[in-house]
Amino acid sequence: MKKKSIITMMLALVAMAGLAQTKTATVTGYSPALKDGTLVLAGTGTIGNVVDTVQAGRFAFTLPVEELTEGFLGFIGDGCPNFNLTLFLRPGVTVKLTGNDCFYPLWNVESPLPEQQTQSRITEHCRDVVTELMQMDLAHAPWADREVVEMKYMKQQMDILPSLPVDAATIRALWGISMTAKNTKDFPYMEQLKELEKTIAARAPKGFEEQLAEIHNYVYPPRLLQIGDEAVDAELLDMQGQKHHLFEAFADGKYVLLDFWAIGCGPCMMSEPEMREVYEKMKDKLEIVAINQNKLSEWQKHEFSKRIVGKNWNNAMKDISSKYCDMGAIPYYVLISPDKRIIWKAVGYQPGYFLGMAESFNCPKQDNSSNLGLVVRHIEANADGTKVSFRYYTKKGYWFRIAKDSYLTANGKKYKLTAADGIKLDVDNFPEVNDFTAKEDYIGEINYSDFALTFEPFDTIPTTFDFIEGDVQGAFVIRNVSVE
Repeated sequence: MKKKSIITMMLALVAMAGLAQTKTATVTGYSPALKDGTLVLAGTGTIGNVVDTVQAGRFAFTLPVEELTEGFLGFIGDGCPNFNLTLFLRPGVTVKLTGNDCFYPLWNVESPLPEQQTQSRITEHCRDVVTELMQMDLAHAPWADREVVEMKYMKQQMDILPSLPVDAATIRALWGISMTAKNTKDFPYMEQLKELEKTIAARAPKGFEEQLAEIHNYVYPPRLLQIGDEAVDAELLDMQGQKHHLFEAFADGKYVLLDFWAIGCGPCMMSEPEMREVYEKMKDKLEIVAINQNKLSEWQKHEFSKRIVGKNWNNAMKDISSKYCDMGAIPYYVLISPDKRIIWKAVGYQPGYFLGMAESFNCPKQDNSSNLGLVVRHIEANADGTKVSFRYYTKKGYWFRIAKDSYLTANGKKYKLTAADGIKLDVDNFPEVNDFTAKEDYIGEINYSDFALTFEPFDTIPTTFDFIEGDVQGAFVIRNVSVE
């Protein structure tokens, strides 16, 4: 074969390879209501980026897709609600969006894909209630008011789903309803949801097994593990797709912190600097198991996944989160003792959580069941009273309060607070001593305050006691504090 022919064939193969790697779908849109400079946010799965800026009401962008893929579109600008428009995309497909206002989830969507047409039927059926939700969002209506309308939205979707084809759009809608039901106490339409889940699962074509299993876990959640319960094992995957068991993390007799997180979750990423700092200090006593909730391929490719400390595992099926997490919100944290007993659970990140946790490992044994940032450091118990020394960690500029009606419980009795040293009771206190400064601007400095509270003397010195910061919702609670 001639040299020229070989070179020609090689160039053709390179070109073909490049085309295989750059399959895309195109989205174009127009609305005269969009102001110039409005940012266009879009992506596939759970990962989104700013992809264009509106000019003269128009925008256009492409997204990489290898197969039928669920995407989303949103806008950041004046008059734009905090909602997403669901898009279904395939390689080579062009989707055209048009509207006359900024309520883009209700715009007309021209697409050749049947899944997008199913999505449009759902949207049209729920048009009035979606409009109401967006109006409430722009008006910053309180959640108590919005929740009532949100339930109406769930009901309207459930009413139309049985009449639609079972495809990616139908199952996505069912997933959203079931997630809402899991996170809503006394979900009002549970019986209808159970029947709908059963019907759609029976009609679903092959290829949706993972999504249907996740939905089933939301509709029929296993018993949630609570503080004091023994941990249960679970199967997870590493970056190479190899299987692991959660109980591997307990092999060295350490405390284990489960960190349920996902790409695109701001607070999940905000917690990383403090978590990394604590992990480096406490490797001999603490193991962190980061449990990602994204699809395996999304997690493996994302840059943030490579920064994870401790064991970096994935649980795209979410069967472990359905056992440990009281709600689907993230980040969700679970701290487990070396003897596999759950001692703390929390949703959301608060600066100081992990520094307080690390401090507590070197202090009297205690279960910080409400806020890891508050730690009992020392106890002096005698006939004159019980003096408890504390440290509280939080972000610089944040405040905390200790109620004057705080008390200890032991021996079946309450022991009242009699004195405070280092803080003022029932007022804002601002920690001033710096402990950690992160390079990232969104964390900055984490400070601490040391203070002591004195309580009535114990009738008999107990083995353990509980600290209760008043009988109000959200009070600090530290249980099973071991008396030195």
